[in-house]
Amino acid sequence: MQNVAIGIQDYAELIENAFFYIDKTDFIKEWWEAGDSVTLISRPRRFGKTLTMSMVNYFFSNKHVGRSDLFEKTSIWKEEKYRKLQGTYPVIFLSFAGVKETNFADARRKINDIITGLYVQNRFLLDGDFLYDTEKDFFRSVSMEMDNVTASIAVHHLTEYLSRYYHKKVIILLDEYDTPLQEAYVNGYWKEMVAYTRSLFNNTLKTNPSMERAIMTGITRVSKESIFSDLNNMEVVTTTSEKYAKVFGFTEKEVFEAMDCAGLADKNIVKKWYDGFTFGNVSDIYNPWSVINYLDKGKCMVYWANTSKNALVGKVLQTADASIKDDFHILLEGGFIETPVEEEIVFDCLDNNAEAIWSLLLTSGYLKVVKVDGLGEEAVYTLALTNYEVSQMFYKMVKGWFKTQDNAQKKFLTALQCGDIEAMNIYLNMLTRTIFSYYDVGNGEKWEQAERFYHGFTLGLLVELSGEYTLKSNRESGFGRYDVMLIPNHDNDGIIIEFKAVREDNGETLESAVSSALQQIEQKAYEQELVAEGIPIERIRKYGFAFEGKKVLIGNK
Repeated sequence: MQNVAIGIQDYAELIENAFFYIDKTDFIKEWWEAGDSVTLISRPRRFGKTLTMSMVNYFFSNKHVGRSDLFEKTSIWKEEKYRKLQGTYPVIFLSFAGVKETNFADARRKINDIITGLYVQNRFLLDGDFLYDTEKDFFRSVSMEMDNVTASIAVHHLTEYLSRYYHKKVIILLDEYDTPLQEAYVNGYWKEMVAYTRSLFNNTLKTNPSMERAIMTGITRVSKESIFSDLNNMEVVTTTSEKYAKVFGFTEKEVFEAMDCAGLADKNIVKKWYDGFTFGNVSDIYNPWSVINYLDKGKCMVYWANTSKNALVGKVLQTADASIKDDFHILLEGGFIETPVEEEIVFDCLDNNAEAIWSLLLTSGYLKVVKVDGLGEEAVYTLALTNYEVSQMFYKMVKGWFKTQDNAQKKFLTALQCGDIEAMNIYLNMLTRTIFSYYDVGNGEKWEQAERFYHGFTLGLLVELSGEYTLKSNRESGFGRYDVMLIPNHDNDGIIIEFKAVREDNGETLESAVSSALQQIEQKAYEQELVAEGIPIERIRKYGFAFEGKKVLIGNK
């Protein structure tokens, strides 16, 4: 058997060094004959997307003309028609896999740098009088610091220049198109990134007569309304599509043949660990990353867990409500859940949206479809964890996420009952940092909407105390309506809570908002209801909760 190399994503490097490779070149023929203008393919991470794009680049790019040695032992080389196609097209190949910045400014610079790199690779276009002076000026203006308008049209213009130079339309390959969008959602700059990438994608892929065709790959199928609203020429291939079903991932036949060559006999164990993926109507697809590692080491282990931070999945589960949490316990115990599935991921609807969360986890490869009842929008999917590797990986991850929340919530409630203001601040801030979404708390402009969210969030935490207190919200007492009151059922102190969202437009701070909340409790005499219940005034605790984004400050009186 050939030597197994881990982590190589450059097609030529695999072939030139005779490393283990399962021939997937039939994809070239299938894609070319489909004739689609723009093809978007979503597959889980580490399923060979980048290697496949590299293969396509080496096959079509005129920079690799004459590289028959890379394909002569593959299935695509058996057909003369495709042998004649090798190395005959200008190709623009770019990847957003490394765009993982925590803020929009840095992410924008990173993408600009990637685009600038394309221009540097093609600086020969500046030689002589091939480009007009205005085009040369534009060419030189492409840089990390270029404005959004220049960035949005830069790939379009480069396509035009290359097509004119080579007298042939250009193939565009964009790998991991959704990585910047996932990072933007996780780190709170979704709107800025959507606006930036929507303009870039539309200018590059729709209004581009110099483009022959294009392929985009990613993990998720981001909703058309988010970034592809103007693209009506795109063929979308998801995990339920029949196109290219055997290209990404290994079939059972391919895995078992490789095991035979390596003298490995534990086929049932390997099937249990790494099988379970279904693409289109093809089942028994194996995780290629894990299989390659198994072939290299000869031992079944959790390999997939260490290939990504799983930041997106982690954020989604941390913001999930109690019902989703319960469903995950069912899955971890080997059970099934039933849910509708929408393959388009609407990122700004993920928080506390069960259907969107299950769709994301299915697209990402963590869940598999056991069966489908019904058709179209009425279809209900029965889902389970994909395989034993995923269950082992998720058991550790999910337990860790939930444990962190549960512990912080319990400690916050204990501190609240004890009047430990320092601990209350510590543990509530731990919760808000992991649970709050940018879309929940906004940026200080919609403070009334944010205040309602904070109110509801805290009420959800306090429900745990319902056996010890009577929980009331937005009731009249004294000269106004308090936010939250905890009336003790036993020998506890009474508690009044007032919420304030910081109003940046008024120059408020967390400290001044806390002071305002406490002052309101006093001025409105909210304690009168508790006094009427027979609670002595000295046993009534008053708290002001001030929120600013994911930060919270609690003060007392």
